[in-house]
Amino acid sequence: MHMHASHHHEHTWQGASQPVVEKMNRILWLGALLNFLYVLAEAGAGLWLHSLSLVADAGHNLMDVLSLVISLLAFRLLRISPNQQFTYGYRKTTILAALLNAVILLITVGAIGMETVKRMLHPPAIAGIDVSIVAGCGILINGLTAFLFFRYQHQDLNMKGAFLHMFADALVSVAVVISGLLMAAFRWYWLDPVISFAVLAVILISTWNLLKESLRLSLDGVPRDVDVQDLTRRMEQVKGVKNVHHVHVWAMSTLENALTAHVVVDQQLSVAESSRIRHELEAVIRDMHIQHSTFEMETPADACTHGDCCVAAQQNSSSPASHETPYSIH
Repeated sequence: MHMHASHHHEHTWQGASQPVVEKMNRILWLGALLNFLYVLAEAGAGLWLHSLSLVADAGHNLMDVLSLVISLLAFRLLRISPNQQFTYGYRKTTILAALLNAVILLITVGAIGMETVKRMLHPPAIAGIDVSIVAGCGILINGLTAFLFFRYQHQDLNMKGAFLHMFADALVSVAVVISGLLMAAFRWYWLDPVISFAVLAVILISTWNLLKESLRLSLDGVPRDVDVQDLTRRMEQVKGVKNVHHVHVWAMSTLENALTAHVVVDQQLSVAESSRIRHELEAVIRDMHIQHSTFEMETPADACTHGDCCVAAQQNSSSPASHETPYSIH
């Protein structure tokens, strides 16, 4: 049987989608600048007015700025071409950036939480109206930034994290405005640390999913938008494919997914049929949000010596065994 190697390397961020990455870069720069300016104003106002809720929100916004800068750095490294030492380039840095951002936010939650407990025991008098005015500015800044990020949140994990942070900040600013008005009207100064705890809760909730997903991708786990069982089933529905096993899917970056799979075909497969199967398999994986693939073509007569190394292989253990041949479709 003669198999012919061919290559499928469809780079998501290059070519047609490079302008999308450029837009993400510009939006991240704009978001970082707007939020940094607001951090300076909010922190200064919080210290002047002795408002821990403002200081807490400013600290969180500062971490958001740092997160945006880290994401920008990751996107910059994404452009570096692969080399002999890093054959995938530095694409993985986008995933590491998302993980680092989540960890930074968790550390921030802990630090501000400790200070909030101290302030709750001895709440000082606070100028509620002034606090509401400053927080009102935050609604505009964070709301605008969240709106800018909203369009791209489903295309990149870092953009999703940025959107969640900005949207949460806008909600927190709304809560601070309300608490400021209540403090001004009823002198409920204990409400300031309570709102701070609410801020921390929102941050923690919005960060948790980001942490789980970035940690999953850092460990080469299957991306959330890819169902391996459904993917395997659809590949096995391609005419001429007898079995698909040893399916591995992982994220090369927050923008690109990759796949390797063993595909069992008839031993008498012609070159034309092999090419047709390859194209149909590529169409299937594109629909499943996978941009890079390597298919190892096998025959039913070959014996697999690698064991069941993935879910798909375990579920198809009754199918003909397979073994790698020197021929691959990439």
